[in-house]
Amino acid sequence: MLHRILFPSIVLTASAFATDISKIPFKSADGKETNLAAYSGKVVLLVNVASKCGFTKQYTGLQKLYEDNKDKGLVILAFPCNNFGGQEPGTIEEIEKFCSTTYNVTFPIMDKIDVKGDKQHPLYTALTGKDGAFPGDVKWNFGKILIGKDGKPLARFESGTKPDSKELTEAVTAAMGG
Repeated sequence: MLHRILFPSIVLTASAFATDISKIPFKSADGKETNLAAYSGKVVLLVNVASKCGFTKQYTGLQKLYEDNKDKGLVILAFPCNNFGGQEPGTIEEIEKFCSTTYNVTFPIMDKIDVKGDKQHPLYTALTGKDGAFPGDVKWNFGKILIGKDGKPLARFESGTKPDSKELTEAVTAAMGG
């Protein structure tokens, strides 16, 4: 497996990863089925989120990253999950209200999923499973996976990587072609 290192702590996409993740279905917060193909031609940042986590403040940075780059082709997809310490216990309606009223989030919030474990969503299995682009369980809330305009996984960032970090912003800029 060939890896390319752009930043000391970030391993970018394995060139041997060939799974097409674009058609794996998931649901938006309003229950409509969608997939990454709906965002074809856009750079997508997947983030597993939780409302009662020490990293929840990252919503502010994610919103700024989105606002600064949405017209350049960036979409952030937030996937609420309750896999870590029961930190996302609410309903999808409660989560959406929290995100919009507390953090003025305008990027898409998806339906709750499991990002690890026996009920892991197929998208996260394809990305972090044994044969995934970035093998290894999601470690905590606010893990981030960058998907290129072509639908291919580009980079994985752990929870501690802030949305305004040099590593993440440079990777997003590079993925957008700038």
